[in-house]
Amino acid sequence: MDPAIPPSPIPGPEPAFWLIPGLAIPAAELRWRFSRSSGPGGQNVNRTDSRVELLFPLTSSTALPEPLRQRALRRLGGRLVEGQLVVVAQEHRSQWRNRQAALERLAALLREGIAPPPPPRRPTRPSRGSVERRLAAKKRRSALKGQRRGQGPPLEE
Repeated sequence: MDPAIPPSPIPGPEPAFWLIPGLAIPAAELRWRFSRSSGPGGQNVNRTDSRVELLFPLTSSTALPEPLRQRALRRLGGRLVEGQLVVVAQEHRSQWRNRQAALERLAALLREGIAPPPPPRRPTRPSRGSVERRLAAKKRRSALKGQRRGQGPPLEE
């Protein structure tokens, strides 16, 4: 083992990526599929499987604690295909770079899915000054329109 790389604090298989500090997604839970990609690459595009599909079984994952998994299922439910979160990357010419892009995209999706909900909005009232300014602007506009019709008092500046 390389001394420059610290050992993983999580027992078991090496994590594919850290979702948040203390929570990693193990590589064993990820499934990869590769196919031929469209787009740049010249003749190479016809020979290499550079398009990457990354599948993460969100409904059956053991990496996420139950409350986080339920929150992610609620938020990402529309993106699931047969209980799996599917991320596709094909913008790069190499499979390795597409794999990195897919991992980053999956991590961003999962972080968004498990993020705590925003605090509830505290209802506020408009200030007295803002109400008075709004009503004064309405009166000015009304007087202007009344003047155009030939009725009402002249405008005061």
